[in-house]
Amino acid sequence: MGGLFVETPTSRGVGSTIKLEFLVQEGQIRADAVVKRVEPGNGLALKFTAVMDEDRSRLAALMNRLRQPS
Repeated sequence: MGGLFVETPTSRGVGSTIKLEFLVQEGQIRADAVVKRVEPGNGLALKFTAVMDEDRSRLAALMNRLRQPS
């Protein structure tokens, strides 16, 4: 649960900070992240630097769901 890869045509520099807010089946998740790797034309590898306390359980539930075979 240390980070994620976001597919986006928009690029940011390595070390840039980003505020994430996304709505998924588990509910709203808000986090701060830093760009660790850029793949031009593909997206950004992000490392979480902070996750809102009330969103941690939703993030854990999301990761568990995504790890399950479909």
